[in-house]
Formats: sequence, C-alpha cells, structure tokens
Amino acid sequence: MTTFTELGVPAALATALTGLGITSPFPIQTATLPDTLAGKDVLGRGRTGSGKTYAFVIPLVARLATSARKPRAGRPRALILAPTRELATQIEATLKPLADAAGLRTLVVFGGVGANPQIKALKAGVDVLVACPGRLDDHIRNGHAALDDVEITVLDEADHMADLGFLPVVRRLMSQTPAGGQRLLFSATLDNGVDVLVQRFMRNPITHHVDSAAQAPVEMDHHVLHVQHDDRFDVLVELLAAPGRSVVFTRTKRRAKILTRQLNAAGVPAVELHGNLAQNARNRNLSAFSDGTAGTLVATDIAARGIHVDDVALVIHADPPVEHKAYLHRSGRTARAGARGTVITLMTDDQQADVRDLTRKAGIRPATHRTRPGDTILAKLAPGERIFVSPAAISSALAVAAAASAPARGSSEPAGDSEAGAGASRRRRGGRGRRPASATQGESRSPKQAPAKDGAGKSQNAGQARSASSSRGSGQARGSATRSGTPQQRPASSGGAAAFSSRSSGRRSGR
Repeated sequence: MTTFTELGVPAALATALTGLGITSPFPIQTATLPDTLAGKDVLGRGRTGSGKTYAFVIPLVARLATSARKPRAGRPRALILAPTRELATQIEATLKPLADAAGLRTLVVFGGVGANPQIKALKAGVDVLVACPGRLDDHIRNGHAALDDVEITVLDEADHMADLGFLPVVRRLMSQTPAGGQRLLFSATLDNGVDVLVQRFMRNPITHHVDSAAQAPVEMDHHVLHVQHDDRFDVLVELLAAPGRSVVFTRTKRRAKILTRQLNAAGVPAVELHGNLAQNARNRNLSAFSDGTAGTLVATDIAARGIHVDDVALVIHADPPVEHKAYLHRSGRTARAGARGTVITLMTDDQQADVRDLTRKAGIRPATHRTRPGDTILAKLAPGERIFVSPAAISSALAVAAAASAPARGSSEPAGDSEAGAGASRRRRGGRGRRPASATQGESRSPKQAPAKDGAGKSQNAGQARSASSSRGSGQARGSATRSGTPQQRPASSGGAAAFSSRSSGRRSGR
C-alpha cells in the first residue's frame, strides 16, 4: 500500500498526519499529491466524502512550510475559497492541526457574523485564509485584505460555486492573485461554468478523475418506499425512531421547519438546518446533531454538500429532489470513506414518474417497496429498538445543549445559505457563531478532537467499512432518550401526518 511519504509528502508532515491517525492515502490523494506537491496546477474530481480536503490541504501546508517567510498584515500567503460558511469552517478544522504543526496561522472568514474580529485577525497576519467569496470581497473592497502575496489558491466545490452564482466574484478574486501562483481546483463535477475558471486562471492543469460524479458509491444501498400521502409521516417516524443518526431532506425551508416540529412532537428528537436560520442557530443545531442530543437533522439542500457528521447511517429524501445531482449530493451524507449507508426516498403515487427519471439519471437501481406503517421492511432498513421521548424531555435536552454552545450576544439575523454571490456588502447585526462541536468536512474533526478522521469520520486506515445495519443497530440511544431514562410512550403528533402530507407546489423554493 502506498504511503504519504512515498507520494512525496515531507517527513515532518507525514509524521503530523500519523499523529492524527491518518496513515493511508485515499485514491484522490494518491492520484493528485505527486502533481500538487510538485507545484503543478491540478483539477481534481472526486465524490463528496472521497478525501478531497486533505488532497489540497497537504500540498498547501507543505508549500508554505518550506519558507520562513512571515505573512504581512492583511495579505495571506494561501487562499482557499469555499461556497458556504459551513464548508469553510470545516475546511479550516481539517487544515488547522497540520498548519499548527508547521507553525502556520489560519483564519476563516464568512458573512452572517461580525466583521471586526475577522478584520483584527487579518491585520495580525495569516498564512492561510479560508473564505467565502462575498465576505472576502467585502474585506478587500474596504481595504482590510489584499491577495497579491498569495502563493497557492484552492477552489473547493467549484461546481457548487457556479450553481450559486459565485463565478463573477470568484473571477474577480482570482484575478487579484499573482499570475504565477499555483492553482488547485477540486470538485465533485467539472461542469456548470467551471471551465471558465479553468481556461482563464489555470496553466496546463493536470486533471484527475478518481470516480464518476454521475454514480453513487457502491457502499450505498438505495430504496424507494412507495407510500400513501396519509402514511408518509408515520413511516418516517418509524424509520427515525431507530437508533443512529439520520438526515432527512425536504425541498423547502418551511417544510423543514414544520417537519422538525412534528417529529419532536411525535417523540423523535430532531433539529433543523436551512437558510432562514441565523448563523448561531445553524451552529447550535449542527452541534446538537453531532453530539447526539438530536438523532435527526431535517435539512434543505443547504446540507447536501460540505456538511459532515460522523456515522450518518441513513439519509431520507422526504421530498424527492428535482435534479439527479442533488440526489447524489444529498445521499453523500452517508456511505462516506468506505462506510456503508442507506438512502431512502419516500414516493407517493403522483411522484412515480419523477422518481423513476431521477434515479435513472443518477445511475442507480433502487429497490422499490410498497410500504405502510408497521411493515417489516422498515425494521430491516432501520434496525433496532424504537425509542420515543416525551416532547418536554426533548425541549429540555435541546435547551441544555443550546446553553452549552451559546454564542456571544447580538446574533439574531437570518442567514442565507451562502455568501452574497456578487460580493455586495450585506449588513448584519453582530453575532459570532461558534463552530459546531463535531460537525466535520469530509476528513476532519474539530482541531480539539483527536484523532482526526477522513471521509465518514473513520481514520483513513480503518480498513473495513461498517454496514448500515451494524451502525444503526449498535444500541446507541438518541441523546434525549438516554437522558430521560426509560423509553417514553409515543406522544400524539399534533396533526403531524396531515400537515406533513400536504402536497408540495412542485416549485423549487429557496433553501
């Protein structure tokens, strides 16, 4: 088996990786590291959870560590651009342990929080800046940052940047970096306008296609549950009351909010994640999901990329997505880095044609089951004892978790899904959100947590993938259920089935 040292990673950096529990490179790292370490421009394509973050973090740290040059005020030596604040935060969490070992300073900047702490940190000088395009553009326009010292630039999730309309501001930022600098572009796909960036800013880039972005990982089991409208909520509750972590996707922010409320009323601890939440609320809910206080995260497509929490064994498309790429990105919250996972799509009679077209384009052949509450297939897909918690106990546990992760005063503004694409200044009121306790991007944990992990939170040398059944049947009780002692009777769902069964308009809503 190839080692990091054999790929050209400096011995000191390889030792730091070993100290983090990372000894064996993933395919995307094996393919790209010889070229990135040699200073070449590289295009790297790999599915979410494939190890892309370390593939660009390692050569970036290696390059900067070879020079004793100190960063100037407001002028980073390396730049990593990411489309969303969650992804930017998680990239920095992956980067920081290696940067600390090399004596490099890091900083992450994004909107939705106060600008002054970021300005102060920029003034003190940083080696590596991880940034969302809109807030970085604001800092540059206001004279707090400049990119003329950047030696290496990384674009992560470049196709998602294009999807979100970031190309104009990304081009503006890239044009301010030195023409002779190294450029790395990593993405799940290399389309949707990414070519524009490649043609303009990259010099003879070497492209590495590690896997097909149009196919789901083989470790992922796909199922379609054909249900009646009135049965959808009860089927969902039965799946989510099993042990283990689950992510449920809805098409709109409103449905995510309503469904979260209904699940909690039905005795299933859940938190929401969507664009109407303030940054501190996003962080708080991700933290509650990560630490087990809530075993279910109900989210819009804001969580389809860049959000990783260890051991998500089940992804449920409560609302089938419109596009097959969204299906693959959503589903990628499970079956990461070789671990197994289960993906379930709830389908009603009127959705059959859409779901059939969706799965065909996604390149999967799901097992389809006509299902009602109580069917044995539900226990097979989500094994383990069903545990229901009283709504009062759920509220109490979430309140305790919220108090433990309470941010500084002043953050009450709703936050969009990402930075302003055009870079226009977006005035927000205060608010310094805290990083989630253990939500990680692909390969990492928070710097305070060791060992660092790759993909699904497993050490890269974990060896064997765990099955979805074993992860969901491990007996891990939902956080609130554990705190409340014996399992509670399932409370009334306060109209959950009727409210959840309301038909979607079919029109895509903002996330």
